Amino acid sequence: MTKLTQSQTWKALKAHTQALPHMRHLFEDNAQRFNQMSTSACGLFLDYSKNRATQETLSFLFTLADEAKLESKITAMFNGKAINTTENRAVLHTALRAKPEQKILLDGLNIVQEVQETQLKMTTFVDAVSTGIWKGYTGKTITDVVSIGIGGSFLGPKIVSQALKPYWTSKLNCHFVANVDASSITEKLKLLNAETTIFVISSKSFSTQETLTNTISAKDWFLKQGGEHKDVAKHFVAVTSNIVKATEFGIDADNIFPMWDWVGGRYSLWSAIGLPVALLIGMKNFQALLQGANEMDQHFLNAPLNKNMPVIMGLFSLLYGNFHDAQSHVVLTYDHYLRGLPAYFQQLDMESNGKSVTLDGNKVDFSTGPVIWGGEGTNGQHAYHQLLHQGTALIPADFIMPLNSHNPLGEHHVQLASNCFGQTQALMQGRNYDEALDELSGNQLSTDEKALIAKHKVMLGNKPSNTILMDKLTPSTLGSLIALYEHRTFVQGAIWNINSFDQWGVELGKNLGNDVLNRLKSDIDATALDCSSNGLINLFRQGKI
Repeated sequence: MTKLTQSQTWKALKAHTQALPHMRHLFEDNAQRFNQMSTSACGLFLDYSKNRATQETLSFLFTLADEAKLESKITAMFNGKAINTTENRAVLHTALRAKPEQKILLDGLNIVQEVQETQLKMTTFVDAVSTGIWKGYTGKTITDVVSIGIGGSFLGPKIVSQALKPYWTSKLNCHFVANVDASSITEKLKLLNAETTIFVISSKSFSTQETLTNTISAKDWFLKQGGEHKDVAKHFVAVTSNIVKATEFGIDADNIFPMWDWVGGRYSLWSAIGLPVALLIGMKNFQALLQGANEMDQHFLNAPLNKNMPVIMGLFSLLYGNFHDAQSHVVLTYDHYLRGLPAYFQQLDMESNGKSVTLDGNKVDFSTGPVIWGGEGTNGQHAYHQLLHQGTALIPADFIMPLNSHNPLGEHHVQLASNCFGQTQALMQGRNYDEALDELSGNQLSTDEKALIAKHKVMLGNKPSNTILMDKLTPSTLGSLIALYEHRTFVQGAIWNINSFDQWGVELGKNLGNDVLNRLKSDIDATALDCSSNGLINLFRQGKI
């Protein structure tokens, strides 16, 4: 048994949650519940009143956070302590959006200064490309950017670029490639002209299998289209820590942007990994994105726990996973530009907290990271919301919506809002048998038929949700929103006493994949593997079933 589950607070919270009344009754008994269980920070408003909780529940949760020394763990992260203990690394993605006057020391060096120098280099590059000063090898202006990466080096820039489409200031077209499936990059290359295309390669090691394979294919395509080896420097830039490999590839050292060991891939959007975003929205808007995240950083660092938005959200997620057996968490966006955000949060949370041992190596005896999923809320209402309302699984939900649209058109936005708020109400309130039967009162069905159909229309309700609002989706509010979920993820890991910043499961898949690759590419005997893997390898070699 872990120390966490043996604590008196844990045991008391477990007993408390089992005795809570239905949320419908909590609202009936307290007309001030919304005011008491909502908060705002950094351009965001959080309504957490539709959770299975009372003030006593919150008191237990905050005590749990105190006992886990959450506040000191937050401070340790911001101060550059090596909280990634399995890799002996600091975790300082917050330094990437620090203000120039802030001072963050790592091994005696102020890393904020290095970050600022990189941002200045990014500004020079972005200005040169977006204004047409940067020319291709035939003297033509750049029209297209291809971002090649994988994981956080791909997902963050793609989704943020998509989310900030109203703020695109350049006429550049941006294409994102991650999948090693040749069809992915082939279809992208069909749209491009080698004379007017720049490739941004994002790989810390410059040897990540998928990224390197796509990069080599991109270079081969470039050379076949008329470019020469000396022209590669005008069409390829890199974000990497391996300068030697990048320059050997043909990239000019002046066009290499740094990555640091103290930034994990899923937290790297704020660095030069965000170059594709900056190329589309301009550095001024990119700086606003960083500023919004920095504001959330300061809120997380300084706000008391009972007013701390990431802490509150993290504690509720822990509550449902550990005390209500919730195995998944859905994120629903009521804004078309934010449609990719659930996938971003999916990687952030599941790669961070999908762990089964504590920091001291003991096996956990509680559930850790839930399955994160979701999509556009209105589309989901005609599909998987059925499961949310009437399914047997408890699935906590986050609803995210701006109060004002970038594209006001007729009644579109008011209908969008009505859907968003109506869904949260329906999940909380549900519909009991008597209400369902009453709805059928004017129907010409028999009494027995009404009784049967009413049973099918019952929804238990008591399904928890958070609602996050903002005045408008801007670079700043998006920065705050993403940082909110970063810190929410950290809160859970800190209380569980797990390492939220390594990813050995990802590494295992890579290593075994490389071994299988060697066997597929040669005549190496595959019988050393399990019979399933052997059989699949042999079928691939045959090229037919």
